[in-house]
Amino acid sequence: MGKKSDEVFGISNTILPDSYVDRGALDTEIGQQINRKVHLAIRGASKTGKTWLRQRLAPNSIVIQCRLGKSIEDIYKEALGQLDIRLVTNSTKGRELTGTVEAESEFGINLIGKVKAKLNLGTKASSAVSSTHLKQNVEDLKFIAELILESGRRLVIEDFHYLSHDEREHLAFDLKALWDLGVFVIVIGVWSDNNLLLNINTDLSGRVREASVSWSDPDLHQVLRNGANALNIIFNADVAKELVRISYGNVGILQRLTLDVLDRTQIFERQHSLVRVDNIETVRDAALFYAEELNSVYQSFAQNVSKGIRTRRGSTGIYAHAMAVVLTCDDSQLLKGVPLDDIFRIAHEREPRIQKGNLRIALGNIERLQVDDAGRGLVLSFADGKVRVVDHQLLLYRAFTTVEWPWDDIVRQSKEGGEDYEATSTQLLWQDN
Repeated sequence: MGKKSDEVFGISNTILPDSYVDRGALDTEIGQQINRKVHLAIRGASKTGKTWLRQRLAPNSIVIQCRLGKSIEDIYKEALGQLDIRLVTNSTKGRELTGTVEAESEFGINLIGKVKAKLNLGTKASSAVSSTHLKQNVEDLKFIAELILESGRRLVIEDFHYLSHDEREHLAFDLKALWDLGVFVIVIGVWSDNNLLLNINTDLSGRVREASVSWSDPDLHQVLRNGANALNIIFNADVAKELVRISYGNVGILQRLTLDVLDRTQIFERQHSLVRVDNIETVRDAALFYAEELNSVYQSFAQNVSKGIRTRRGSTGIYAHAMAVVLTCDDSQLLKGVPLDDIFRIAHEREPRIQKGNLRIALGNIERLQVDDAGRGLVLSFADGKVRVVDHQLLLYRAFTTVEWPWDDIVRQSKEGGEDYEATSTQLLWQDN
């Protein structure tokens, strides 16, 4: 049996090498940085292949997935947990980290033992040793860093954007300490502003390199050509052009749509003789099916945002007007970023009582409004004074479905409730319950 189509195209948690494309030698560039004594920050929109890139260049890493509410302390606990070591922290003061590490397997025992020997730490009254148990006090980040170094594995922090502002700042300062200790971290996430970590902590200058993962139309066409060669097929020019157009610069969308098109063309494995994929209607059918599947995703998005908006007493209308303006912007605006000034101009035309300062604060909260209780579901971001779409599937969804967003209903309800649009900064600022 030949190579299957889903081994070449589709959404996968592992690399599909037959359709993999190195964008402008990006793999080589990042591969060089990985081997240098620097932290690496990889940024890009959702489903742009950041994780594939990391898997390809830094396999067998210690990978930590961030979620809303996760702390830097949690990150260290999970990282050591992957080394069979349990970290128990004491009450922390500021950014100081103290506690104990305790081995949970023979591997963990050996790792702690090697680090103790390296740091010339003898067995103290606070340490216990047996064939199945080893416990060691941790006075600062150094012992944790040495454990990661001794493991020979790279620390990778994914979905950095889900960390709160304070935890991002905490990590940025810890990265300077980790660099001093010889631990070089890969940070992956969705953000818009250039050199985010350096902007948070200028002491990282020369210690962190940032790489942006993006896809041009020629890159996406190359994905199709590579995969087609593996399956002994050829995509008609119109079919390929339409697939790329409605992928909105996103390789994940392209991979998903292409596999669905092949399913509709009854191509499930490598063909014995060259087959031409030329029915453009299969592309539209695949897009409609994809959009229908996404309906629950964006209904949840709308519900999460609506729920959050309605808890913003005294500022409900500001949030609703902002969302209404943003989601009526065209695709190119959302991909490039919609400036605050443009949003304010249109929102102010809709409701003259909206103040620019309050609108800025409201937009600063939109990430918190979107995510669910597990910290998932980010669709829009606000950075550098611009709102951008970070989940490009939204663009496909609204192109192939009739979307009825709830924002205008919320505006109407706020008017009926007598909202005066004079919310204070304190009322607008997000406060966790």
